[in-house]
Amino acid sequence: MRAEKLWRTLESRRRKKSVLMKAHIVQLYFVAGVLTAATLAIPLEAQPVAPAETSGNPIFPGWYADPEAKVFGKQFWIYPTYSDRYEKQVFFDAFSSPDLVHWRFHHHVFGTNEIAWAKRAMWAPAVTEKDGRYYFFFAANDIQNDEQIGGLGVAVADNPGGPFKDYLGKPLIDKFHNGAQPIDPFVFRDDDGQFYLIYGGWRHCNICRLKNDFTGVEPFADGTTFKEITPKGYVEGSVMFKRGGKYYFMWSEGGWTGPDYSVAYAMADSPTGPFTRIGRVLQQDPKVATGAGHHSVIHLPGTETYYIVYHRRPLEEHDGNHRVTCIDKMEFDEQGLIKPVRITFDGVAPAKF
Repeated sequence: MRAEKLWRTLESRRRKKSVLMKAHIVQLYFVAGVLTAATLAIPLEAQPVAPAETSGNPIFPGWYADPEAKVFGKQFWIYPTYSDRYEKQVFFDAFSSPDLVHWRFHHHVFGTNEIAWAKRAMWAPAVTEKDGRYYFFFAANDIQNDEQIGGLGVAVADNPGGPFKDYLGKPLIDKFHNGAQPIDPFVFRDDDGQFYLIYGGWRHCNICRLKNDFTGVEPFADGTTFKEITPKGYVEGSVMFKRGGKYYFMWSEGGWTGPDYSVAYAMADSPTGPFTRIGRVLQQDPKVATGAGHHSVIHLPGTETYYIVYHRRPLEEHDGNHRVTCIDKMEFDEQGLIKPVRITFDGVAPAKF
């Protein structure tokens, strides 16, 4: 509770655009008695004052990356990676909002304390709801071969704010298939109710069918279980959504620690492709921030309004782990192609359901 209260104080100050020295913030955490790896990292992104009626970017304080954005009921949720050294990535926080502007901090919704086999490098969650329960897919341990313990896991909770508990007692996927490192999961639900798991690193991406109870994966009609759908330029960070009968497949490319990290996309008539790269839609702006990538997409129900939630690196930061979570509008042209996104300091105006 003290951590959440302190976070709200910091968020209030951020929204008022107060200029705080990092040393002063660290001192606050010592006083509150909640000095942790998560609470030490409070980015100060140099930026002009955003209008009071917008979210501002970053949308909340702290070093957070790989944001998974979801709509559950009439609340927006963001589940990011805590952005620090692998050994300190042992938990996940979450954030919720009624309007994309005012955010509530949910401290430690899941972490290594709730799971036996995950030890570090807990990354890039993907969260979905099914039959009133919430399933939290994640990567852990950054395995480098089939002999190491780790890969993709699943946790479950009765509400989107957790607390989540290990669902399987073991990884869901712990081997390399088609050369894809088992990281960066994304869960896509098609119109027929079928859930797909899309994941991959090391420049390879797989799609597979999830079993109805999420306890494993099952073969496609042709007998294959892991279909590779890697488009040109793919590195990691898969995202899929459907619009106008077309499947949009998005991913991150470039190096995650560098300024060239970015997002590209393809379109197809099937979730298994084939996907041919169309172009880049999110990238750095030397006047705003660098390393804009590893995103998710929010579709405001019942509208044609879309948002892209992503991380980027403030201009004054050079540490690879110093990444912040931001949001901007994502729009389409008359042919259904995604327009290049302009990254901003203002963020977005309040959204209404």
